[in-house]
Amino acid sequence: MFRPDNNPPQVCENELLIVFQGGELVTDMRSHAACLIASEQILRAGWREQRRQFLGYWDEQPCYVLEIDAQDRPDPMQFQKGNLYHILGRVDEQLFALAGRASQLLDWEQDHQFCGRCGHRMRPDTGERAMCCDDCHTINYPRIAPCVIVLVSRGEELLLARNANFPAPMYSTLAGFIEPGETAEETLIREVREEVGIEITRLEYFRSQSWPFPNQLMLGFFAEYASGDIACDEQEIVDAQWFHARNLPMIPPSSSISGQLIQHHLKSLA
Repeated sequence: MFRPDNNPPQVCENELLIVFQGGELVTDMRSHAACLIASEQILRAGWREQRRQFLGYWDEQPCYVLEIDAQDRPDPMQFQKGNLYHILGRVDEQLFALAGRASQLLDWEQDHQFCGRCGHRMRPDTGERAMCCDDCHTINYPRIAPCVIVLVSRGEELLLARNANFPAPMYSTLAGFIEPGETAEETLIREVREEVGIEITRLEYFRSQSWPFPNQLMLGFFAEYASGDIACDEQEIVDAQWFHARNLPMIPPSSSISGQLIQHHLKSLA
């Protein structure tokens, strides 16, 4: 459904727009697509464009991310503003990924208006997705932060934890950022040890997912319990427990890779 492309068409018709205002996503509550707004709606509403970037094609229609003026007032009877979590589970995975791509590219352009090396103003490159400094020739590409996320199992039990930032009472799989010089497997072992104090074995790769909070690439794994007792890192983990597959707490939706890890493992036990 989505075809990425860095080069916008010469003539634009029937544009689809993902709209942000003041860092918040604007969604159409009357549309099943939620975050895809037709260009005609933008014109009728009189919203003023501040910045835009071409994203690619959605069902072969050109698609852009658009930032509108902070003084514009979207009709609250039709439009809702919020972060990307508001559409998680409401739209399919591809559309959620597209909205995440839009958010990340808009933030990246905003954060690279000036060169971090010499301080001169940067400009968008015309040939690739990059911001360029004509003074010192520094090139900045969109930055992606690789992370690992893992479901640890012990027989029919799953290790799930509640992060300090989670809305109670949701429990999820463990995750962490890859540090310089680490492999994904080394990060998994270290993060599980640091967050809950146990050792793991038999690591198996599952799949990846772009996760725009703010710019992560989640690498999903399964692992098996090896040894140790749960001892939570209280700064990050409020609680962690072994849950039997037939008695799970509230877990993330299947639109997230955490939910997919859990659902895939449950099917393997059936």
